[in-house]
Amino acid sequence: MNKKSQHITKSTPSPLERAGVRLKICGMKYPDNIEQVASLLPDYLGFIFYEKSQRHFVENNIPGLSNAIKKVGVFVDENITVVFETIKKHKLQAVQLHGNESPEYCENLKRHYEESSDEVISSKRTDCFDTKKESRNDEKIEIIKAFSIDDSFNFEVLKPYLDVCDYFLFDTKGKLPGGNGFVFDWSVLKNYTLTKPFFLSGGIGLNETENLLSFLKKPESRYCHAIDVNSKFEIEPGLKNIEELKEFKHNVIMRNPDNSR
Repeated sequence: MNKKSQHITKSTPSPLERAGVRLKICGMKYPDNIEQVASLLPDYLGFIFYEKSQRHFVENNIPGLSNAIKKVGVFVDENITVVFETIKKHKLQAVQLHGNESPEYCENLKRHYEESSDEVISSKRTDCFDTKKESRNDEKIEIIKAFSIDDSFNFEVLKPYLDVCDYFLFDTKGKLPGGNGFVFDWSVLKNYTLTKPFFLSGGIGLNETENLLSFLKKPESRYCHAIDVNSKFEIEPGLKNIEELKEFKHNVIMRNPDNSR
């Protein structure tokens, strides 16, 4: 490798070279299985609140999870009040919007939630000698906006969402809003010129391990925040294969020296 190519490589550090790529396991459904998957300490666990999904989460409560795991609620063109009430009920830290939600919808959801949190905080009594002050930063909700990707996807449509969501999620375009089980051509992400971090999703399984490791070393993965897995690690819809997930985490996530979990 010549000096010029070395310089280019260093200018676009991959997730495996910087803070590390995260892991999101989505489509959790059964309490016992949720606890087993949570023992692997993924960074995110996803719960689908969409009645047409085979992985629709219908339990009254999500089992207790480590504070290191963020609970993500997945919604598809849901009434914003329903989303808000579900966030409160299950104490979600993030919402994934997997439909045709507009930038205005995202903005209204974030503002509605934060204004409500402000009201809760202002109503709490605090001791003037208490050094542990309340902070609205602890009450914020992360918004992940999903987009269905194919070879002709126009990344310009993402720009209105830059200021109203925290992450993008790129999934394979198919008949369903998500969970189609197919991998899209990741090389299309060469056309992604924004700096908003994204989740990589769509049919990722153990058989994609080497391709994924290769992708994570390329410039187009520079803003890949997390890998999102679901159907390819299932025994049946919603029931995850623990051993395969463990193998995937070891082979992909733990190869990064910055990922200590």
